[in-house]
Amino acid sequence: MKKYDAMYIFANVAKEDSIDGLVEKASNEITRLNGKVLNTTVLGKKSFARTMQKKESGVYVKIRFEIDPAQVALLQSRYHLLEEFFRVQILTVDARREAAIIKQTEEQKVRDAAKAAAMERDAQADAEGNADEV
Repeated sequence: MKKYDAMYIFANVAKEDSIDGLVEKASNEITRLNGKVLNTTVLGKKSFARTMQKKESGVYVKIRFEIDPAQVALLQSRYHLLEEFFRVQILTVDARREAAIIKQTEEQKVRDAAKAAAMERDAQADAEGNADEV
């Protein structure tokens, strides 16, 4: 099983309820092929740079999942049969890149925590200095 990121564009979506139904439909296609949905992110409605097939905007959804690599082509072809799916792009997740991003995020958290602690010490020292002057 490999990890994949899929970006879905749903055009002509009227309500938030219908987005949930479409996301569930996409997830069901993945699980039907013995895949596992890891997480789902609704990115919201965005306007297209230019009109495509007489549509001006769509709702973007990102789903990360695990599936057997042999099933990806079948999954893609199943999505092409469903007219609710305006565009679907499936990309392989690069494990080395993911590990580097996680490491950078953790390092940034450590730096932010150290910076916040230093600012707190400075504020406390200023407060003590002002208390001595009174």
